[in-house]
Amino acid sequence: MSSSLLILFFSLFILHLPFACNANLTKANRFRSELLPQPSLKDASITRYFEVTKPMELPKTKSCSYLILQHDFGFTFTQPPVLANYTPPLNCSSQGFSKIVLEWTATCKILRSCTAEPRATGIVWTIKKDITRYSSLLKNPQTLAVYLGNLVDQTYTGIYHVNITFHFYPAELPQNPHKQRNSNSKDAQNKEFKIPQNAYRAVLEVYVSFQIPQNAYRAVLEVYVSFHSDDAFWEVVVSLNGSVVGAIWPFTVIYTGGIYPLLWRPITGIGSFNLPSYDIEITPFLGKILDGNLHKFGFSVTNALDVWYIDANLHLWLDSNRERTEGKLIKHRNPRPQLSLVQHFMGLNGSFITSASRSLVSSGWVKSSHGKITTYSVQDFSFRNSMEMKDNFNFQIFNQTIEANNSVFAKLPSSFVYSVELMQRFPFYLYSANVDQGNGSFLSLVNLSLGFNEDRFSTASFGFSTSSLRNLQNGQVNMFGKGNLVVSALGSTQQVYAYDSNEECYSRNVSSKNYPVLYDEKREICDR
Repeated sequence: MSSSLLILFFSLFILHLPFACNANLTKANRFRSELLPQPSLKDASITRYFEVTKPMELPKTKSCSYLILQHDFGFTFTQPPVLANYTPPLNCSSQGFSKIVLEWTATCKILRSCTAEPRATGIVWTIKKDITRYSSLLKNPQTLAVYLGNLVDQTYTGIYHVNITFHFYPAELPQNPHKQRNSNSKDAQNKEFKIPQNAYRAVLEVYVSFQIPQNAYRAVLEVYVSFHSDDAFWEVVVSLNGSVVGAIWPFTVIYTGGIYPLLWRPITGIGSFNLPSYDIEITPFLGKILDGNLHKFGFSVTNALDVWYIDANLHLWLDSNRERTEGKLIKHRNPRPQLSLVQHFMGLNGSFITSASRSLVSSGWVKSSHGKITTYSVQDFSFRNSMEMKDNFNFQIFNQTIEANNSVFAKLPSSFVYSVELMQRFPFYLYSANVDQGNGSFLSLVNLSLGFNEDRFSTASFGFSTSSLRNLQNGQVNMFGKGNLVVSALGSTQQVYAYDSNEECYSRNVSSKNYPVLYDEKREICDR
């Protein structure tokens, strides 16, 4: 089975999107998914895989596009990344841009594999990523590195044909000065690391040295994290000079082969093609790192199995009116997580109930030409997971909810500056049963529900905005087999996506059964 991981580096790192196939929760499902009958050559059309998400809002101006890489990825599993030289396109270099979009397109024709689960008649998938926040890097020549780990041998013969294009959209109007300051971002030295095998229940921390300009007045660490192989959950912890400054309890991304392959054809799992990133406010700690010296970020995953990949970008807001700013950490509280585990087992039958919570609080001030601004940051997390196994592990019920609330508030001594509150809730439910039908035959049943819910509230001197996202996938599998052969298999997926803000609305209701899409309804009208 081939798997892949895409990592795009500008200078050191800019974006990390994984396409991998790993998250099979039970050995029975993993074993039997390999026995699925392959589609016949009568299926003449190429399958277009897609992840349901809100379409990107693009400016009305015409983009200038730049094909930066075109490459065929064959046997690349143990090979280094493919490199390409990036230079700002000459036909757009004199213009300011309101939007910059990265577009990844890949095609493959193969008998059996994953990474969008290729099929004999061929598949294609396209991803578009808004990379406007990295515009400061794109003004200068950089090196692009793309890694897609693929296996080609006598069994797995698929080659991925990949194009990567940048689309630059000139600004329609003079840019908002607040947004222009936001583009003054710089990358800290970033590190992708793999937790060694057999490092079970260990805490591995990798340190990355960095140095920042001494005129920074705000800092946000953007973190990409993806789990592979047999791991799926746990906590990612970020430290600064040895002290914990933030944590991530990531959304459970299920890749295109996870649980059961027929669930993700052609509707892929939430986040599988466009991995979410997580922001940690570092502004309260600027007073500790504005001295011009080297400092260290540490990244760790608690209680982890192999393999996790973590990358991060440090975004800095720079004061163009001062050569140096100053700051001080006022408060920092980072107690350990509160954990609870209740288990009861007799042989292979029993149950687990796991719960956890954590809260991190920090505050600090920074004095710049904008005044003395004090920033408060709070991260609150909760986790609950219950698992029940019956009939000697042939019956499983898995029920999990992750909640993450992040708040940032900034103020001058006499006035309010801005606030951002992000509330996320990730429910995950799985029912799996293998039923003996006699005469060596069996029936496998799977019911799955996966949700990504997010509410965002932000206020600033120039306005107030809110947004709400409800993204829910449901899937069912009904498979009949005999011995080691699959006699019949049917997988279906339904997804309802609803985004609502004070500026726009978008909803999509889509369903598929095996490969065909049964219906696909889209709306851009707010029901108010």
